[in-house]
Amino acid sequence: MPQMIACFKWVVDEAYIRVGASGDLDMNAVDYKISDYDKNALEEAARIREQAGGSVAAVTVGVPEATKGVKDALSRGAEKAFFIQDPSFRDLEPSQTARILAAVIQSRIPYDLILCGEGSSDLYARQVGPRLAELLGIPCLSFVQKLTVEGDRVVAERRTDEGQEVCTAPMPVLVTVLPDINTPRIPSVRDTLMASKKEVVPVRKEDLPDISSPFLETVSMKGTSLKRSGTRFTEDPGDVKAFVDTLLQKGVLK
Repeated sequence: MPQMIACFKWVVDEAYIRVGASGDLDMNAVDYKISDYDKNALEEAARIREQAGGSVAAVTVGVPEATKGVKDALSRGAEKAFFIQDPSFRDLEPSQTARILAAVIQSRIPYDLILCGEGSSDLYARQVGPRLAELLGIPCLSFVQKLTVEGDRVVAERRTDEGQEVCTAPMPVLVTVLPDINTPRIPSVRDTLMASKKEVVPVRKEDLPDISSPFLETVSMKGTSLKRSGTRFTEDPGDVKAFVDTLLQKGVLK
C-alpha cells in the first residue's frame, strides 16, 4: 500500500483580481484558494488510497495565514498535513519551493508516490515537480492524464506533442498530473468538520537549512485584455469577399 504525498499551493483566486486602465493589478480585495491544478493532485491521491489503500499526506509551503488552505486540503482526503510556513514564504519562486519541499520530505515524510499539479494557477511555471524529483533523486513522470498503481510500480498515460505515451516507473516516483486526470470532489460538510480533527505538522523556517537566493525574479505584472472587432459575416458571396478583403488588410493573408 503506497505512502503518498500530495503537494499543493495556496494562491490568489484570479476571479477577484481587478485590472486598472493602465494594466496594473488591484489585489486589495482578493481571496485565496488551493491552486486548481493541485486539486487534481489531491484528488488523485485520495482516489488511489480508496482503491489501493495506503496513506496520503498533504504538503504545502506558504505564509502562516494559509491555514484555511491546509484545512481545505485535509477535507479532500488527506489524513495529515505538513504546513511549511513563514512570512517570508509569500513570493517564493519554483527553485526555492522545490528546495524547501525536498528538505522537509527527505527528513520527515516517508513516501512511495509524490503527486503534484501540472503547474500552479498563479505562476504556471511547471518547474516544482521536476525540480523536486531531481533533488530527491527519483523518477519523474509529467503531464500524466491516467495513473494506475500496480504493486511497487506505477503505470502512467502521458500526453505528448506526438500523441499518447504509456510508461511505467518503479516507486518511489513523482508524478505531475493534468487537469483531465479527474474531477476534484467538493468536500461535504462532514469532510470539512472532520478536517479540523486531523493532524497538522507545522514546519518553520528555522527548522530548515538555508535556502539560497531565487533564480527567477518577477519584476512586474500587468493585466491584458482581448478586444474583438465583432464584425459578422454570412455565407453571402459579398460577405465572403469582404471577409477575405479584411484578412488581407490585417495582414493575415498575403
